Amino acid sequence: MSTMKAVASYAGLSLDDPTSIQDIAVEQPVLRPHDVVVRVAAVSVNPVDRKRHRGLTAADGPVVLGFDAAGTIEAVGPEVTTLSIGDEVWYAGDVSRPGTNAELHAVDERIVSRKPTTLTFAEAAALPLTTITAWESLFERFALTKDTTGDLVIIGGAGGVGSIMTQLAKKLTGVRVIATASRPESREWALRMGADDVVDHHHLEEEALQAAPGGVDYLFTPFSHGNVEPFSSVMRPFGHITAIDDPEGLDLAPLKPKSIAWHWELMFTRPLFGYDMLAQQRLLSEAAALVDAGTIKTTVTKTIHGLNASGIREAHRAVESGEMIGKVVVVA
Repeated sequence: MSTMKAVASYAGLSLDDPTSIQDIAVEQPVLRPHDVVVRVAAVSVNPVDRKRHRGLTAADGPVVLGFDAAGTIEAVGPEVTTLSIGDEVWYAGDVSRPGTNAELHAVDERIVSRKPTTLTFAEAAALPLTTITAWESLFERFALTKDTTGDLVIIGGAGGVGSIMTQLAKKLTGVRVIATASRPESREWALRMGADDVVDHHHLEEEALQAAPGGVDYLFTPFSHGNVEPFSSVMRPFGHITAIDDPEGLDLAPLKPKSIAWHWELMFTRPLFGYDMLAQQRLLSEAAALVDAGTIKTTVTKTIHGLNASGIREAHRAVESGEMIGKVVVVA
C-alpha cells in the first residue's frame, strides 16, 4: 500500500522534547462508503489538540492528531452524494478517527462542506471547529433566534470559539454580548469581533454585574473549574450556561436556587454517534455563505508555513501559551 507524510504525536513527552512530535510515513487512508479523501492544504491547532496530546499513553503509539482542515477532494467513496472530486472543502473532523496532520485525510462527507470561496485555505482552516462549537451552543443549546434578546457572557472572548461566537451572536440574534478578556490586546480583539462590552474574568462577578446589573441570561464557558458559584452570582433566574471543558468533581448545586440550566457542548457528538450527521454539513454550508456575504470573518491571527513536525510543534506552543488571540493555522 502507498504511504504518505504525516505528523505524529507521542505520549508522555513535553513540547520541549524534540521527539514529542515527529514526521513519519503512514499508509494512505482507506475509504469508507461515505468518505471523501482530502489533500490537506491547511490545518488549525485548537486546545483540544493539546488536550489529546497530553492524554496519550504509551499504548497509543504514535498518533496523528488534528481536526480543523481545509483542502481539495481527491477521491470519493461509493456512497458519496453531496461532494465531488476537485471540490475545495473545510471541516472539523472526527475525534474517533486519525487526524488531519497529514498529506491526505479521509473524512465522512456528511460533516464536510465546500469552503467559503472568498477565503484562502489558511483563512478557512481557522474556522470549522470553533464555528460548529459556537453555532451549536448558540442555536441548539441556548436555542437563540434572530428575535432573542438579553445578555450573553462569553468567557474567553478573544479565543477561537469566543471570536466566532461573538460574531454569530451579534449578526444572527438580538442579544447583547459581554466578552471576558484581561489583556489590552485581547480586549481590543474582542471589541473588534463585535462585543458590546468587555469585562475582566478575574473580576467576573463585580464587572459582569456592572455591565448587566440585573444579571445575564446566557453564559458560555471553556473554563468551569472553580467558577460555578461566580457564574451563579452573575446569572438571572432561569438562565442557561453552556460548557465545553471537562472539569472534575463539578458541583452544580449553587445553580439550583435560581433554576439555572447547565448544558454540555461537544461538537464531536454527531460523528461519534452517527447522529444527524448532515446537520454539520448544513451548518458549515450556512457559515460559508455568511463568510462569502461578508457577515462573518475569519479569526486567523497567526500563520505557520510547513505542515510538518516543526510547524505543528510551533502551533502547539502558541496554543499552550494561553495567550493566543484568535486562531493559529499551519499551511502545507
